[in-house]
Amino acid sequence: MKYVRFLHKGREFYGLLEGNAVLPFAGGLIGKRRPMGVRLPLAEVTLLAPVRPSKIIAVALNYMDHLPTGAGFVSSAGGGERGREAPSVPELFLKAPSAVVGPEEAIVVPAGAGRVEAEGELVAVIGRRARGVSPQDALGCVLGYTCGNDVSAREWQRGDIQWWRAKSSDTFAPVGPCIVDELDPAKLKLQTRVNGEVKQRGNTRLLIHDVAQIISFASRVMTLEPGDLIFTGTPGTTPTLSPGDVVEVEIEGIGVLRNAVQGGD
Repeated sequence: MKYVRFLHKGREFYGLLEGNAVLPFAGGLIGKRRPMGVRLPLAEVTLLAPVRPSKIIAVALNYMDHLPTGAGFVSSAGGGERGREAPSVPELFLKAPSAVVGPEEAIVVPAGAGRVEAEGELVAVIGRRARGVSPQDALGCVLGYTCGNDVSAREWQRGDIQWWRAKSSDTFAPVGPCIVDELDPAKLKLQTRVNGEVKQRGNTRLLIHDVAQIISFASRVMTLEPGDLIFTGTPGTTPTLSPGDVVEVEIEGIGVLRNAVQGGD
């Protein structure tokens, strides 16, 4: 099923996406749901970010083709090392929940941010409380999967002691358009396009640490709550974004997350 959060006539609902229609239900995304017995045309609703997470955990350097390979290469970890080996454990960092925006919302580049890049990623949405779960049980804690864009300001990422503004500026965590359950996260095709041109292409079978490993590792020290987001890493070389661009992250079986880019104050 495809779950969405949306606005209709000024009111917020959760529902199921079926083709070009949305079927709203009473209740929240997690827990009991009751169909409302109506079918709304997709064109008459505004899709929102599908969840409001309490926290966002993201993984750096989780595809071999995204590891630093030479001096001057700026990866998602802001590195410039030559020939870095794959991390032995997931390299995790946090993004602020306030950075979340939904499909068709603008990515706003703050003044002075310098080079900003897109990172198309598969995102796991936690469906039940998880603390100290094993890799074997970890996927049972997942509600479903969505598309994400780990927008990153590279100069801030490289120059600041912490990544708070490089990764967590407002609008730097687009997610959506829906959450899809019953997907195998181990073999999904991923593309990132800027102005219609493919800039990233990958497959989640090439993740260094898979979704189950990431969730298990994180849950050893941090309780994961329903609605929390796990950004699983980005493949290849990440594209630069400029005001006026349109960036799309497409993942097999989920759909397309589309956002325009604009300059900020």
